[in-house]
Amino acid sequence: MLIRPIQTEKAYRKQAERGYMFIVPASANKQSVAAQVASQYNVTVESVRIVLRKGKATKFSRGRHAYPGTTYRQDKKIAFVTLKDGDSIKIFEEVAEENTEDKKSDKGGDK
Repeated sequence: MLIRPIQTEKAYRKQAERGYMFIVPASANKQSVAAQVASQYNVTVESVRIVLRKGKATKFSRGRHAYPGTTYRQDKKIAFVTLKDGDSIKIFEEVAEENTEDKKSDKGGDK
């Protein structure tokens, strides 16, 4: 089962409360998500909440004089995982480290 961490501002705020957000497959349940997070990141999972986010409606057109239509984006299943006190997953720290390395290499650039 493939789970992906969500890297948004909301997910970043949840990290302060030991909470993490993951996109999980539609067939996933709480027990399987907890087992996968525990094995993939070597942490202890305290609780899991799962939410099904419906896809938004988007308009499309088939040209200037063709009929317009509405389609829907794909539904997403989101898991909110709370970890045991003292455990953490380094999601945002890795991104911050990569950005600082890029900036250091850019400072010695041509004029």
